[in-house]
Amino acid sequence: MSKSVLIVVTSHDTIAGDKDKPTGLWLSEAAEPYIAFQGAGFKVDIASTKGGSVPIDPNSVDDDSAPRFSEVTRLLQNTERIKDVVYERYDAIFFAGGHGAMFDFPGDPDIQNIIAYYKDDGRIISAVCHGPAAFADAKTKDGKFLVDGIKITGFTNEEEEAMNLTEEMPFLLQSKLASNGAGFVEGAPMEENVVTSANFVTGQNPASAQGVAEAVINRLK
Repeated sequence: MSKSVLIVVTSHDTIAGDKDKPTGLWLSEAAEPYIAFQGAGFKVDIASTKGGSVPIDPNSVDDDSAPRFSEVTRLLQNTERIKDVVYERYDAIFFAGGHGAMFDFPGDPDIQNIIAYYKDDGRIISAVCHGPAAFADAKTKDGKFLVDGIKITGFTNEEEEAMNLTEEMPFLLQSKLASNGAGFVEGAPMEENVVTSANFVTGQNPASAQGVAEAVINRLK
């Protein structure tokens, strides 16, 4: 029986509600894992917080990636709403990043319910870049922070500072995860860094998306 992975993406399209600062999903962070999971023979579905069409960060689309990611781009035009997903069907969940995720992943009750269930059941929870915003302040059924005692990585404070977006974010991801008890593993800025701990697989930045997908594939196989 083939394995299945649910990729979750943001539905949030602007930074801090400023229409002049469009954001959304960082395309490669969903597309590269999607292609890798499919290549491994897995069933892959994409869901978003609101369903429907997913905003893609314009900075993440270029002439090179557009043809390579065309199938995923098409799928992103009509996604299932996370609330409507039968999440028990999947062996792993993958949270893609992009700055949009900082605004709608944290505190989403459906996301928090799913990851608490996955942690309890020992299923794989994976994320890249700003995707670990899904874990911010999330708790398990026993009331502990989801990431307490887990080694995690994600977009670092230094990387956010380099983007000049520190002040625009609702919180700093590295600081938040560390304050929730995670052992945050910081790699070199914008270079691949993949961390596996318990049933978590996380990547620091866009360069880490492929590596996270490969680590998930290895765990599921």
